Amino acid sequence: MNLNEVSEQNLSFMVEELMNDLQVINRGVLDPKYFDVKDYHEIKSVYEMVKSKGQLSVPEIQAIIEELRKYRVKE
Repeated sequence: MNLNEVSEQNLSFMVEELMNDLQVINRGVLDPKYFDVKDYHEIKSVYEMVKSKGQLSVPEIQAIIEELRKYRVKE
């Protein structure tokens, strides 16, 4: 999978991975269907930061989830 390629599939993959890495219990909060590819590069930056960081503290996890909510498309 080439994450440099902007696609719905890659976006969904990154959001799913972020939910796993951030141990999101309420998965509806970050459901991939609520994100738009227009924010692909911003979400990819968050994804790369999380993957490079490794262990995250609870406040860091909360801050990252809040950041991702900014890119969530309104229902």
